[in-house]
Amino acid sequence: MAHIATTTNAELNDALTAAINNKTKPLGSLGRLEQLAAQIGLIQQTVSPVLEAPAIIVFAGDHGVVAEGVSAYPQDVTWQMVENFLAGGAAINVFARQNGIALHIVDAGVNHDFGQREGLHSRKVSPGTRNFAKEPAMTMAQCEAALEAGRDLVASLKGNVLGFGEMGIGNTTSAAALMHKLAQVPVADCVGAGTGLTTDGILHKQRVIEAAVALHAEVNAPMDVLACFGGFEIAMMVGAMLAAAERRMVLLIDGFIVTSALLVAARMAPAILDYCVFSHQSDESGHARMLKALDVQPVLQLDLRLGEGTGAALVYPMLQAAVNFLNQMATFGSAQVSEKSAE
Repeated sequence: MAHIATTTNAELNDALTAAINNKTKPLGSLGRLEQLAAQIGLIQQTVSPVLEAPAIIVFAGDHGVVAEGVSAYPQDVTWQMVENFLAGGAAINVFARQNGIALHIVDAGVNHDFGQREGLHSRKVSPGTRNFAKEPAMTMAQCEAALEAGRDLVASLKGNVLGFGEMGIGNTTSAAALMHKLAQVPVADCVGAGTGLTTDGILHKQRVIEAAVALHAEVNAPMDVLACFGGFEIAMMVGAMLAAAERRMVLLIDGFIVTSALLVAARMAPAILDYCVFSHQSDESGHARMLKALDVQPVLQLDLRLGEGTGAALVYPMLQAAVNFLNQMATFGSAQVSEKSAE
């Protein structure tokens, strides 16, 4: 069980508000950056927060449910994209390099033998989940092993900012099923095009999930739902998220699949939401409803639907801006700027 403390601290919140309001600007004029500065200050329990050694972990895993024809791409794309990550050629590699973010690639359960590879964390629980349209995706022992592997990965990190990414053909199907079960949203409102399904393909994916949900109707507790419908990459993310929040790290949440993992974690430990920055609202159908179910607001709206942690990498400069203005911007007193007159 996770032991995550809430960041609520009325005295510190007042001090952060005063520090932000005393900067040489009209009240509230830095908008969302002011909210981020206060949130990061509360996470770190200081009025002078510092971002250290940011990292993004991309978790990769395969899904047995692809046997039901729910993806526009073949399963081999999962391992091929892992190779692309290792070669430095994917979008997440570009954005992580651009922003000075360490990138970690994890084989959580890919149906491929990579061998010993530099830059690849091998945490393979099994070469892909089982087909949840016919049986639970994981055993409880496998699910617990994935969570523990995620925790172990976080324990090895030195910094205080962690972003999450994923790769796994079929994982929007898994994420939609998790969303339906844990957010009580109709399946039709959870299902989208994923990697590029046609309208008929989306309807087929919807029917597959509805049939699977009916088959596993008795499954309701968060951990049981994760084991039944999740993927190894999703379960490993859940463990990593819980461990990162326990260490008071800032969590950068990416798109639809990463948010589905966070949805599971939040049902286990609601205080984890205090530590999360929701980087963007994905263009994947269902993500806006998932964010609404969590009652959170994304920072960016860029019509992204790539995954890989790209949204987490892109939002990081916003965190830097928030911390930098809090620490470096002059106050009215120090700059000898007249404040707004009392009315």
